[in-house]
Amino acid sequence: MGVLKSGLKRLAILATANRPAQAALAYGDRFAQFLMGIGAGSEVADSGEAAVFRLLRCRPAPLTVFDVGANQGQFLTAALGALVRTDHRIHSFEPGRGTFALLAARHGHTPRVALHNLAVGRSAGTATLWYDEEGSGIASLTKRDLDHLGIPFGRSEPVAVTTIDEHCRRHGIDRIDLLKLDIEGHELDALEGAREMFAGGAIGMVLFEFGGCNIDTRTYFRDFWHFFSGRGMRLQRVTPGGLLVPIDVYREALEQFPQDPLIATNLGVFLLE
Repeated sequence: MGVLKSGLKRLAILATANRPAQAALAYGDRFAQFLMGIGAGSEVADSGEAAVFRLLRCRPAPLTVFDVGANQGQFLTAALGALVRTDHRIHSFEPGRGTFALLAARHGHTPRVALHNLAVGRSAGTATLWYDEEGSGIASLTKRDLDHLGIPFGRSEPVAVTTIDEHCRRHGIDRIDLLKLDIEGHELDALEGAREMFAGGAIGMVLFEFGGCNIDTRTYFRDFWHFFSGRGMRLQRVTPGGLLVPIDVYREALEQFPQDPLIATNLGVFLLE
């Protein structure tokens, strides 16, 4: 069996030692990764986040959702559709002035939704928001280097920053059922600003993306692994088909930088299995 396996491996090496074969392998690899949820996080419709909404509806109402990095309301719109028959309150955070205006035009009068023109970070204060164009979905508190994609990233504006702990104290929020983070590489900062809520077991689920923006902020999957595992939370990858794949052991191969939707659950508050 070993000789046969070695022979087949050698045959495969020879058969793919050409550009067409390598192009086919690269395409197949990208497609396979997408089906596994790696690189599937850029669009709500393709990210499998509907599965997270199903889990959310299993939690006792009223539900509290934090939509951090709301942009123009894409996730908010999906969440409202998923929770239409459930008592809920959604807090959406968007720091950019122009983008917040677009968000407010769409959801400024939506019942049970509170819009906040704020960034969320490790500590309260002010910061600089960088972006390529008004309403951009890739605006970040880091000036990203996207020259290789032909995307200029030179526009900026000052923004106010709050923390999750501060916001919860100010608004009397004692529980977050779902914390969604899409803040272009600064997800770990937002998590660090929620230490009190995590310490109290008050955050049930965290939905976040890990991808290319983490290269610019120099944050790695290992950082998230240590953060969540140290708090008794379990990481799972969300596939486009809605399957939640447990990540029980950290491996360096998990440092994949296409947008990758992930969910962490607090085992003391909500058990997936």
